[in-house]
Amino acid sequence: MLLETARLTLRRFRADDAPAFATYRSDPAVARYQGWTAPVSVESATALVREFAGGDPGQPGWFQYAVELKDGGCLVGDVGVKLHENRMQAELGITLAPERQGRGYAAEAVNAVLQDLFERRGLHRVSAECDARNQDSARLLERVGFQNEGRRPANTWIKGEWTDDLLFGLLTDRWSQLAAPEPSVSAPDRPWGEAGPTGRRAGQRLRALHGPGQ
Repeated sequence: MLLETARLTLRRFRADDAPAFATYRSDPAVARYQGWTAPVSVESATALVREFAGGDPGQPGWFQYAVELKDGGCLVGDVGVKLHENRMQAELGITLAPERQGRGYAAEAVNAVLQDLFERRGLHRVSAECDARNQDSARLLERVGFQNEGRRPANTWIKGEWTDDLLFGLLTDRWSQLAAPEPSVSAPDRPWGEAGPTGRRAGQRLRALHGPGQ
């Protein structure tokens, strides 16, 4: 276990996560704004899970947390963090299984990761992006403390179309000023799909919350 909240455990991926990972990444609503195309085969998921399991959260690049529900021990999503080479900045994204949305799990997991990045690891800034059409993801980011920093029109070519990106950022000073930095379970997530950074290696963007993926 790497991080823990009232209802969730954020841990390394394991080989036996591949079937559940493939299932939620194969949902068309989850994949809609992401760099991968549904469905995701179990074979592809197995390779990704193996790669995630070998990651180092302290090294620059992507690290993927498996989000496990304490009640039942099932995989319900993943949070990706891309640490900058300077180790003072990061990008963040989250993917959640569609049947687990609307229960506050995404906000709870993201808050736990942000608390770790800012309070234990001393980062200066965390950023995220989302497709401008994905207003539920934008609201989630703002709810956990991110500020909307602008819009890049027709910035990303994905799945045969140019899409606008919304840019979000959160600085350590703002994080320290937030009234309730502890992971919250009171405000449910709206069903979105996902949100995350423009992780080309992972194929994820906060276009619906996500981290990396293929």
